[in-house]
Amino acid sequence: MAGSGSDGTEDSDSSAEREQTNSSESDGNMPKRQRLTRASTRLSQSSQDTPDLKRAVDHDESPPLTPTGNAPSSESELDISSPNASHDESQAKDQASRDSDKDLSHRPKRRRCHETYNFNMKCPTPGCNSLGHLTGKHERHFAVSGCPLYHNLSADECKVKAISREKQEEEVKPQEESNSRHATRHQTPTSKQNRYKEQVTEMRKGRNSGLQKEQKEKHMEHRQTHGNTREPLLENITSEYDLELFRKAQARASEDLEKLRIQGQITEGSNMIKTILFGRYELDTWYHSPYPEEYARLGRLYVCEFCLKYMKSQTILRRHMAKCVWKHPPGDEVYRKGAISVFEVDGKKNKIYCQNLCLLAKLFLDHKTLYYDVEPFLFYVMTEADNTGCHLVGYFSKEKNSFLNYNVSCILTMPQYMRQGFGKMLIDFSYLLSKVEEKVGSPERPLSDLGLISYRSYWKEVLLRYMYNFQGKEISIKEISQETAVNPVDIVSTLQSLQMLKYWKGKHLVLKRQDLIDEWKAKEIKRGNSNKTIDPSSLKWTPPKGT
Repeated sequence: MAGSGSDGTEDSDSSAEREQTNSSESDGNMPKRQRLTRASTRLSQSSQDTPDLKRAVDHDESPPLTPTGNAPSSESELDISSPNASHDESQAKDQASRDSDKDLSHRPKRRRCHETYNFNMKCPTPGCNSLGHLTGKHERHFAVSGCPLYHNLSADECKVKAISREKQEEEVKPQEESNSRHATRHQTPTSKQNRYKEQVTEMRKGRNSGLQKEQKEKHMEHRQTHGNTREPLLENITSEYDLELFRKAQARASEDLEKLRIQGQITEGSNMIKTILFGRYELDTWYHSPYPEEYARLGRLYVCEFCLKYMKSQTILRRHMAKCVWKHPPGDEVYRKGAISVFEVDGKKNKIYCQNLCLLAKLFLDHKTLYYDVEPFLFYVMTEADNTGCHLVGYFSKEKNSFLNYNVSCILTMPQYMRQGFGKMLIDFSYLLSKVEEKVGSPERPLSDLGLISYRSYWKEVLLRYMYNFQGKEISIKEISQETAVNPVDIVSTLQSLQMLKYWKGKHLVLKRQDLIDEWKAKEIKRGNSNKTIDPSSLKWTPPKGT
């Protein structure tokens, strides 16, 4: 089997990499000497005219490098040596440059200092002058996330929207302060809330009407003109209410990123992986993941979809794939139905694979903090098989011995498989394991935004299915929990969100809302016999004993 290392490099490529290392080391010495020469040249040009120094500077116009290998952002980072010492150094450098001119002719020129400055200090959107901000609260921006032009807006429009949002927030605050959370938990919606719900329903009526011919032509023209350098036109594809909600979320996310940038916690454009090549997909990343700096600063990572080893270039990946014998995750296959399989991977036995899986997951999860300490966890990896192998769909991890009976510590569906029902399958599989263990489970908090949405949808579906099949007169939350393996706290919160839990005469009553049950049943019939469900009879698993 192919060896996998935590640094993601390929062992068999060591000879080729050694050659690159040797050549890079020789290049690394040259910038250091050139750095001294250019620094002393600036000092000496103001006091005396030295032909040898000038000749050394004219030979290579590339910028001096800092000890970290990055172009300096100011002249204060340059080392200023004495003119005499730099003159001797420049002569040696000039001779060495002439001798190795042929060897270096095929190498690309290093980026100039002012180009690096523009990359870091100017918005990368073509045609943008970096003025304004999506939030309407800042005068300048330096990333696409805050660029009004990318979002097809102007700086003035962003400011107007910001003022409108602030007014709405000021109107909502007094209402939130007057109504405490506990006082309204078991009350029915107020007349004002009902009117607002009716208004939202009315505004959303035409959101699925589709685009007209002229609108489609406008959208296509915008796409052909700007490509991926602009956000697609969002007008007329949904209701104004939903579009405004989306714009608010964009502005809030942009403000959070701006705060992190000001605090120095993130630096967009450097040391952040923007895309990964994963199998036949090229995926845009969502969050920062702590890959080694030498890989993170590349901006683009190449990952083997079977062993999850990460590499620096397409060439290394291609050579790795020719030798990699992995076609499925390590560990035991505990479930298989059709093309869907689930593998149980022990973090202690397959440490490198699990670490690479965690690093990959962090690119798409915000709250994940576990990367390297994987030994106390079991990983359940879902795959979809074809004639080339078992492709990673998603996974969840759980502690081997959870004190609080968490049945999920971290859960992820890969972006290319989202919105296809695989997330619910992973959640359903985690509760199936809890049923076999004869335990009641719950996911570990905090949940990511997408994770919370998926779990709430799953709990709602489980409860409505239970209500549909329930024929008795009295229902118990404890009985629901025992049959579904869902924690009573999660059951109560879901019933409250569905307005099916009422407090009457000192008792909590569960209401069987037939309208919600009929609506769920209609969706089930419309969905038909989907293969995106977990079949308990296909599970071949026994709970692991003390590990």
